[in-house]
Amino acid sequence: MTEPQPPAEPERIPLTLADPSRRRGCVTVAVALLFGAAVGGVVGLIFGQTPGLITAAVVAGTLALLTWMTARRRIWLQGTRVVAETIGSKVVDLRVVDRLDLLVTDVRGVRTVGLLVGAKGKSINIALAAYSGTGGRELGILALRRLADALAGSENTSGLVFSQLLVAQLRAEARGEAAPERPLFQLASVAPQGKLAQRLRTDAITRFVAKLP
Repeated sequence: MTEPQPPAEPERIPLTLADPSRRRGCVTVAVALLFGAAVGGVVGLIFGQTPGLITAAVVAGTLALLTWMTARRRIWLQGTRVVAETIGSKVVDLRVVDRLDLLVTDVRGVRTVGLLVGAKGKSINIALAAYSGTGGRELGILALRRLADALAGSENTSGLVFSQLLVAQLRAEARGEAAPERPLFQLASVAPQGKLAQRLRTDAITRFVAKLP
């Protein structure tokens, strides 16, 4: 008698928006070294050569470590679970999330729209799109579709709103609309300037989604 086979693992869908190009990584490391040297030089002029060298090494090393950790960060969707991995890993199941927020960060003219999901004291920020000027980068069609499906089945009442938002984004892309006409771009644009990171109110997002075609 043939033994039943265990169910197959759900497919891993990457949710990483950042560009992992080697050139960008090299530039970031070079900037970290230059910044560390500059800070160390100032400290060296005031306190002497040895403190300056120590400061330069600490600053450059810290920035390089942060860059390395960012480059190693991977996020993917597996069924209804969002998994984030850097050195360790953490998992948030979208079926039972107790926190769903839309965040907009503004760094050097690049606005990133992220979905912050949280449950049982763990939280993961999923970058949905990053815009600069009238263009930018967005998560792929498959990733947005699977994420929308998982959110639609969430026990959190806000899950359906965010699912509808992602579906509207997919429809806009299917119609060939330019970035400024897409929902995520419009939400990024209405966020007030001058703040590094801000949370958009869920009720405002609900009203926005209700007016989408």
